[in-house]
Amino acid sequence: MSDLELGLGTFGDVPEDNSGALVSHAEAIRQVVTEATLADELGVDSISLGEHHRPDYAISTPETVLAGIAGRTSRIRLGSGVTVLSSDDPVRVFQRFATLDAISSGRAEVILGRGSFTESFPLFGYDLADYEVLFEEKLELFVQLLDEKPVTWTGTVRAALEDADVYPKTDSGRLNAWVGVGGSPQSIIRTARHGLPLMLAIIGGAPARFSPLIDLYRRAAEQLGTPARPVGIHSPGFVADTDDEAKQLHYPRYKVLHDRIGALRGWPPLRWADYAGELEHGSMYVGAPETVARKIARSVRTLGISRFDMIYTGGSQPMSARLRSVELYGSKVIPMVRDILAETT
Repeated sequence: MSDLELGLGTFGDVPEDNSGALVSHAEAIRQVVTEATLADELGVDSISLGEHHRPDYAISTPETVLAGIAGRTSRIRLGSGVTVLSSDDPVRVFQRFATLDAISSGRAEVILGRGSFTESFPLFGYDLADYEVLFEEKLELFVQLLDEKPVTWTGTVRAALEDADVYPKTDSGRLNAWVGVGGSPQSIIRTARHGLPLMLAIIGGAPARFSPLIDLYRRAAEQLGTPARPVGIHSPGFVADTDDEAKQLHYPRYKVLHDRIGALRGWPPLRWADYAGELEHGSMYVGAPETVARKIARSVRTLGISRFDMIYTGGSQPMSARLRSVELYGSKVIPMVRDILAETT
């Protein structure tokens, strides 16, 4: 699978320094820029930054951080993962990412989604009762903006547009845009209807369980007459020099994050047995380079995808360990994945 793309993603989790203390949000953002710069040097295909508005995460405006990364890199693609379109304005989102595309000489991409948290809705004055219609209408408008022609649009969630032209234009004539989906069949079909690539968030369970959703996307695109577009997944992971070291660095801090979020959502506390089960059979890519590479390759074959993004932060793992994880992913995991897949095709 020579066309397979292998990327990294982060939500800007606030890490620990060498003494075990949490760093500031500002330092956490600078750390992401450093990690992305290293990823670029090592040949990682893409870096995706998620938008959040809570204390666990430092990144609330991915495109701003990506612009900083653009100035220090030359080849890595720069994307959001995801931009919460429901609580933003489609015109401004397009303008910001078109600007990033200019700064980065065509390397920008936006992954649009509804997000895994809802803090942005009250923060920006949106009613959660409008959760569905906000995304539906705003995505419809954004798809029209991608044509980079004057837009006429009417909806219920923002002012109408009449023959409105939006700037800046991109050099290529079309901004690279995906839709991030958590697993709703309705969202899968909507993505196919708009003819956009699908990024499927798989954060738990055996990857094979998600094959029917990918099949649904492809069948829907065929029946709707929309173009066949790439399918990718993003899943959590962490790479260290050995399996034991990776687990020791990742599990206790991931558990803190999981249990904090779980307390809000009614999840039971994470147990080691459940975590170990995810490592063995589920969608957690944690371990030494060979362990992670073999699992990624297995998921790529099982799902028939063309892109895999590893969410390399999941809690407060130390900055030095995070940088090492990025280094190992780029220098060892990616070449191993390509070699394994080449052997089986």
